Amino acid sequence: MRQPVISLLSGALFGAGLAISGMMDPKRVRGFLDIFGDWDPTLAFVMGGAVLVMVAAWSLQRRLIKPVFANTFNLPGTQLIDRKLIGGGVLFGVGWGLAGLCPGPAIGALIIEPLSAAIFLGSMLLGMALHRAAKL
Repeated sequence: MRQPVISLLSGALFGAGLAISGMMDPKRVRGFLDIFGDWDPTLAFVMGGAVLVMVAAWSLQRRLIKPVFANTFNLPGTQLIDRKLIGGGVLFGVGWGLAGLCPGPAIGALIIEPLSAAIFLGSMLLGMALHRAAKL
Protein backbone atom coordinates (compact mmCIF):
# COMPACT_ATOMS: atom_id res chain seq x y z
CA MET A 1 0.00 0.00 0.00
CA ARG A 2 2.87 2.37 0.76
CA GLN A 3 4.49 2.21 -2.71
CA PRO A 4 1.34 3.30 -4.64
CA VAL A 5 0.83 6.23 -2.27
CA ILE A 6 4.45 7.37 -2.70
CA SER A 7 4.09 7.01 -6.49
CA LEU A 8 0.86 9.02 -6.48
CA LEU A 9 2.36 11.79 -4.35
CA SER A 10 5.50 11.90 -6.54
CA GLY A 11 3.40 12.09 -9.70
CA ALA A 12 1.21 14.82 -8.22
CA LEU A 13 4.28 16.84 -7.20
CA PHE A 14 5.76 16.42 -10.70
CA GLY A 15 2.46 17.43 -12.32
CA ALA A 16 2.13 20.47 -10.08
CA GLY A 17 5.65 21.49 -11.04
CA LEU A 18 4.80 21.15 -14.74
CA ALA A 19 1.65 23.22 -14.32
CA ILE A 20 3.25 25.97 -12.22
CA SER A 21 6.29 26.24 -14.49
CA GLY A 22 4.25 26.53 -17.70
CA MET A 23 5.63 23.31 -19.22
CA MET A 24 2.07 22.22 -20.09
CA ASP A 25 1.54 25.32 -22.25
CA PRO A 26 2.58 24.48 -25.84
CA LYS A 27 2.84 28.19 -26.72
CA ARG A 28 5.36 28.79 -23.94
CA VAL A 29 7.40 25.73 -24.93
CA ARG A 30 7.48 26.75 -28.61
CA GLY A 31 8.43 30.29 -27.49
CA PHE A 32 11.36 28.82 -25.57
CA LEU A 33 12.47 26.78 -28.58
CA ASP A 34 12.19 29.77 -30.95
CA ILE A 35 15.66 31.14 -30.23
CA PHE A 36 15.83 33.20 -33.44
CA GLY A 37 12.34 34.70 -33.08
CA ASP A 38 10.35 35.85 -30.08
CA TRP A 39 12.37 33.82 -27.55
CA ASP A 40 10.85 33.18 -24.12
CA PRO A 41 13.66 32.31 -21.66
CA THR A 42 11.27 31.31 -18.84
CA LEU A 43 11.76 27.57 -19.29
CA ALA A 44 15.54 27.95 -19.13
CA PHE A 45 15.07 28.84 -15.45
CA VAL A 46 12.80 25.80 -14.99
CA MET A 47 15.43 23.54 -16.56
CA GLY A 48 18.21 25.17 -14.55
CA GLY A 49 16.26 24.56 -11.35
CA ALA A 50 15.70 20.93 -12.36
CA VAL A 51 19.43 20.47 -12.99
CA LEU A 52 20.26 21.87 -9.55
CA VAL A 53 17.76 19.51 -7.89
CA MET A 54 19.21 16.54 -9.79
CA VAL A 55 22.78 17.47 -8.82
CA ALA A 56 21.69 17.35 -5.19
CA ALA A 57 19.71 14.11 -5.74
CA TRP A 58 22.63 12.32 -7.42
CA SER A 59 24.98 13.48 -4.67
CA LEU A 60 22.59 12.14 -2.02
CA GLN A 61 22.01 8.88 -3.93
CA ARG A 62 25.73 8.08 -3.95
CA ARG A 63 25.73 8.22 -0.14
CA LEU A 64 22.70 5.97 0.36
CA ILE A 65 22.97 2.21 0.64
CA LYS A 66 19.40 1.78 -0.63
CA PRO A 67 16.47 4.04 -1.50
CA VAL A 68 14.16 5.21 1.28
CA PHE A 69 11.01 3.66 -0.24
CA ALA A 70 12.43 0.71 -2.23
CA ASN A 71 14.80 -2.21 -1.79
CA THR A 72 17.23 -1.30 -4.59
CA PHE A 73 18.09 1.56 -6.90
CA ASN A 74 16.91 1.19 -10.51
CA LEU A 75 19.63 3.06 -12.38
CA PRO A 76 20.44 2.86 -16.09
CA GLY A 77 22.68 -0.10 -16.87
CA THR A 78 24.68 1.58 -19.61
CA GLN A 79 26.08 4.89 -20.72
CA LEU A 80 26.31 3.85 -24.37
CA ILE A 81 25.49 6.58 -26.88
CA ASP A 82 24.40 4.76 -30.01
CA ARG A 83 22.31 5.29 -33.13
CA LYS A 84 19.05 4.40 -31.35
CA LEU A 85 19.67 6.87 -28.55
CA ILE A 86 20.54 9.69 -30.95
CA GLY A 87 17.60 8.86 -33.23
CA GLY A 88 15.23 8.78 -30.28
CA GLY A 89 16.55 12.11 -29.03
CA VAL A 90 16.08 13.67 -32.46
CA LEU A 91 12.52 12.33 -32.74
CA PHE A 92 11.73 13.57 -29.25
CA GLY A 93 13.12 17.02 -30.02
CA VAL A 94 11.26 17.32 -33.32
CA GLY A 95 8.00 16.23 -31.68
CA TRP A 96 8.54 18.61 -28.78
CA GLY A 97 9.26 21.48 -31.14
CA LEU A 98 6.28 20.82 -33.41
CA ALA A 99 3.69 20.06 -30.74
CA GLY A 100 5.11 22.03 -27.82
CA LEU A 101 4.44 18.98 -25.66
CA CYS A 102 6.32 15.96 -24.41
CA PRO A 103 4.77 12.90 -22.72
CA GLY A 104 4.52 14.12 -19.09
CA PRO A 105 3.10 17.56 -19.82
CA ALA A 106 0.80 16.11 -22.49
CA ILE A 107 -0.98 14.03 -19.86
CA GLY A 108 -1.45 17.12 -17.70
CA ALA A 109 -2.50 19.16 -20.74
CA LEU A 110 -5.50 16.84 -21.17
CA ILE A 111 -7.15 19.09 -18.59
CA ILE A 112 -6.37 22.47 -20.17
CA GLU A 113 -6.25 21.62 -23.90
CA PRO A 114 -7.95 18.23 -24.21
CA LEU A 115 -8.21 18.03 -28.01
CA SER A 116 -4.62 18.92 -28.91
CA ALA A 117 -3.22 16.88 -26.01
CA ALA A 118 -5.33 13.86 -27.00
CA ILE A 119 -4.12 14.12 -30.60
CA PHE A 120 -0.53 14.28 -29.37
CA LEU A 121 -0.94 11.36 -26.96
CA GLY A 122 -2.76 9.27 -29.58
CA SER A 123 0.02 9.91 -32.08
CA MET A 124 2.64 9.07 -29.47
CA LEU A 125 0.92 5.79 -28.58
CA LEU A 126 0.58 4.93 -32.27
CA GLY A 127 4.29 5.59 -32.77
CA MET A 128 5.12 3.39 -29.80
CA ALA A 129 2.95 0.58 -31.19
CA LEU A 130 4.56 0.88 -34.63
CA HIS A 131 8.01 0.79 -33.06
CA ARG A 132 7.11 -2.32 -31.10
CA ALA A 133 5.61 -3.97 -34.20
CA ALA A 134 8.76 -3.19 -36.23
CA LYS A 135 10.91 -4.53 -33.35
CA LEU A 136 13.48 -1.75 -33.77
